[in-house]
Amino acid sequence: MHPSANTATGNLQSGARVALLGMAANIVLGSAKIIAGIFGHSYVLIADGIESALDVAGSIVIWAGLMFAARPPDATHPYGHGKAEPVAAVVVSLGVIAAAFGIALRSVQEIFLPHHAPAPFTLVVLVVVVAVKELLYRRVIRLGHDTESTALKTDAWHHRSDALTSIAAFIGISIALLGGTRWQSADAWAALFACALIAFNGWRLFYPALHEILDTAPPGEIVSSVREAAAAVPGVREIDKCLVRKMGLEFYVDLHVGVDEDITVRAGHSIAHMVKDAIRQTDPRIADVLVHIEPATVDR
Repeated sequence: MHPSANTATGNLQSGARVALLGMAANIVLGSAKIIAGIFGHSYVLIADGIESALDVAGSIVIWAGLMFAARPPDATHPYGHGKAEPVAAVVVSLGVIAAAFGIALRSVQEIFLPHHAPAPFTLVVLVVVVAVKELLYRRVIRLGHDTESTALKTDAWHHRSDALTSIAAFIGISIALLGGTRWQSADAWAALFACALIAFNGWRLFYPALHEILDTAPPGEIVSSVREAAAAVPGVREIDKCLVRKMGLEFYVDLHVGVDEDITVRAGHSIAHMVKDAIRQTDPRIADVLVHIEPATVDR
């Protein structure tokens, strides 16, 4: 097995463990927010807790997607199972958007209903939530960037989104406490604002995951580095097509290389292998390279 396969599998398994950690944190924090919201008369805290509970389902989907993506290629999936990773990200992001709309409808209803003033202790709960969620975001987003995992980046922004909604809840409850009877609906308005943040983050996560499923060319310098590595191989006269697509945490390259039209098939085959080896050495995430040899006109 090529080293890149072992690296990708290890990264996917690490991501799955981080998703489990996030799941456990969401269970604890979500339960705390819902209980505090019920006893503290704060709908924004209840809404925030419901969003965290939905994050638990999201973490389960992310974990399952990463574990499935870590499976090696088989007869029915010769390119591996990497597409499960962006599919999981799409499912979770759509769930986030749906949750935002559902909570927003309930928030609008709460604005026009009689309110009790929120309890001051709810602010302490929110401070703890923001601190824990921001720490989780930083850990998960770092791993997501290191591994180029769309699913992990989605999970990380789940944590950041939760921190942002908790900040909005803190502001809304503070206004309700300081403003008196006239401002007791401020927490419901804060919940509505939090829903807008949740929906925005859901869309922002959905877009790149969908593009990955559709084999959109990856951003960054990977295409140019592939072309430069191939062009530097002795015997390569020109680079025609250079196509790169992302499959999970790995990349697959299709390359058309022009060589001297008078060389033997064996010589062309040898150049193709050298091109493949050179490209795979540029980035450990490149799982395979398909090289098509074409004749190139040589000046005499």
